[in-house]
Amino acid sequence: MTGFEHFWQQGDFITRSVAALLLVMSVSAWVVIFWKGWLLHRVRSDIGRAVPAFWAAPDLQAGNEQLAAFDRERVLAPLLQAATASPNVNTLEAKGHLDSQLTRRLRDALHAVLAQLQYGQVLLASIGSTAPFIGLFGTVWGIYHALISISAAGSITIERVSGPVGEALVMTAAGLAVAIPAVLAYNIFGKRVGACEAELEGFAHDLREMVSDAARAA
Repeated sequence: MTGFEHFWQQGDFITRSVAALLLVMSVSAWVVIFWKGWLLHRVRSDIGRAVPAFWAAPDLQAGNEQLAAFDRERVLAPLLQAATASPNVNTLEAKGHLDSQLTRRLRDALHAVLAQLQYGQVLLASIGSTAPFIGLFGTVWGIYHALISISAAGSITIERVSGPVGEALVMTAAGLAVAIPAVLAYNIFGKRVGACEAELEGFAHDLREMVSDAARAA
């Protein structure tokens, strides 16, 4: 019987619940890590191909077709739709200056796209910050019950203490094993999302200038 199996059999409801919670957190973190890694890789690849193809198009319709071909995760199309949309004439938005209308629509579209890219970051941050403390709680609870059972046996020696205490310390190691990948992934994905955000803001700014110049020329 391994130390973990002995620890699981000797543990009570709280100890097993902490271990199960850490397992769920670990699985959730790795699912998000693999999914976001794949998603952000596609987004950066799409932006790198779609933006040059859009500006190389002869007209706006052709540029829209280029975006539809390369923008698989639809992070650029909402910006183009916001830039070319026409507000309802009976709204306050339509009474504002064209530049203000463009800024508002592009800002809202950009915020929606960034929310899509940042999805899952809160989960990684929560797991990374709480998993070590959950593991520590499991360790403290396990040590407490191990000492109670040893004391009830009537004889306390270093050999009788070291085994149960060592098994309880596994919970702390488990908490760290869950937290470290989540924290590293959060930092890496945050940097990648920031790079995508800079490119999207540049594209939105260029769209605003293009539509404004076209309106002034008309």
